[in-house]
Amino acid sequence: QVQLVDSGGGLVQAGGSLRLSCAASARISNTYAMGWFRQAPGKEREFVAAISWSGGSTTYADSVKGRFTISRDNAKNTVYLQMNSLKPEDTAVYYCAAKRSWRLSRGVDEYDYWGQGTQVTVSS
Repeated sequence: QVQLVDSGGGLVQAGGSLRLSCAASARISNTYAMGWFRQAPGKEREFVAAISWSGGSTTYADSVKGRFTISRDNAKNTVYLQMNSLKPEDTAVYYCAAKRSWRLSRGVDEYDYWGQGTQVTVSS
């Protein structure tokens, strides 16, 4: 079992940047594929980005491709989401998630553990 702690959210103007972090309580290398999801008020939780347990493969939602970058530092048991060129529609609570598999995934139901979420607000 692993516990995840999300951090790094905040209020930023459109066009700005933020970096989210997800610290895991246990080793994530060769154990967990990791993902980031987000949920805006009144909407379902949606996929943002995912990375395989080696970090060799990544995938992104079309809405963030080219603006967001997911990465992981297995030595620190930490996953990051670098968010650039932020837009008001990126406003949401962002959640880190871990899936006990080498294979990355976009499905909310495929992840086993979740962080508590961190609020990102982008003003226009």
